[in-house]
Amino acid sequence: MSPQVANTVVNLLGKSAEELRAILDSLGERGYRGAQIYHAIYAERKFDFAAMTNLPAALRERLARETAITLPEIVRRHRSSDGTVRYVLAISEGKPANIEAVFMPEENRQTICISTQAGCAVDCQFCLTATLGLTRNLTAGEIVGQALVALEDNRDALKPQTNIVLMGQGEPLLNYDAVMAALRILLDPNGVAIAPRHAALSTSGVIPGIERLAKEKVRPNLAISLNASSNEQRDQIMPINRKYPLEKLLDACRKYPLRPREWLLFEYVLLGGFNDSSEDARRVVRLLANIRAKVNLIPWNPGALPYERPSRAQAEEFQRILIEKGVPCFIRDSRGQDVMAACGQLALAETVAAQSASAPA
Repeated sequence: MSPQVANTVVNLLGKSAEELRAILDSLGERGYRGAQIYHAIYAERKFDFAAMTNLPAALRERLARETAITLPEIVRRHRSSDGTVRYVLAISEGKPANIEAVFMPEENRQTICISTQAGCAVDCQFCLTATLGLTRNLTAGEIVGQALVALEDNRDALKPQTNIVLMGQGEPLLNYDAVMAALRILLDPNGVAIAPRHAALSTSGVIPGIERLAKEKVRPNLAISLNASSNEQRDQIMPINRKYPLEKLLDACRKYPLRPREWLLFEYVLLGGFNDSSEDARRVVRLLANIRAKVNLIPWNPGALPYERPSRAQAEEFQRILIEKGVPCFIRDSRGQDVMAACGQLALAETVAAQSASAPA
């Protein structure tokens, strides 16, 4: 269905079972049909009412006239030599925009990295997404839709386990309500049925959002984008640190109620010669004291920014120091670097390049 048509009807994508029941009630239909539609969209990935054969034909025809299931549209696929696929997707529920999602196949699972905003306003200096600025928040349907598009596009090759990471464009906790509405569908056993332990949300450190997330009955694992060992250092590369400095952020982390066998994940992008020294590693150990923490070290992924990738030896030395001090630590080499699909690279590279080429000299 074209965006022009979809804007004149109710888009059912992103609606909860309760919302779908209410919509069916408003149409004078039996409310339980809402649960059937919910299961068809999210569990069976049926996006054409004609395929929902457990609904009466008259209802299917009416739904096709008065509602829509409007998925993000695949504009372009970029396939990496390692099997990763970067999707450029067009969305149109509000202001039209392009966003990105990444599908990463592995031997026994697949991981889907999805965006929560078009662009980002947090302005981390080492991240190419920051160069886009913020266009707008995504709706719950646009967030869920990215996962559904990736799953459907790879339907014939799916492995038993799917992981979802909210680590694409945007700061999830600055779009809290839509993100949580999407997650309730993604993590619902009767919906997309991702296990909560296989879902992760990454934040730059929005403390009010962390405090709200702590109270959710069903929630993903929490990842904190740390990336520095002092306030002075973090201020330079993450302006949000001036609002939520390290001492307040880590206090919120210590208060965060972890479930059995759950850890807080701290992501640390290693910038060669800036935050990758042995002293940085020792300061990180002190920062994470009394927190059940794991650390992912992410060697910076190249882009048009004034930073350098650290040497492998330096990354391994940083890791060694953390492990010796009892902090589980892993070096994560990002997938899809050759198609700009890696961590910090989601900046609609081909769109930006085309705009630059067309700009007047």
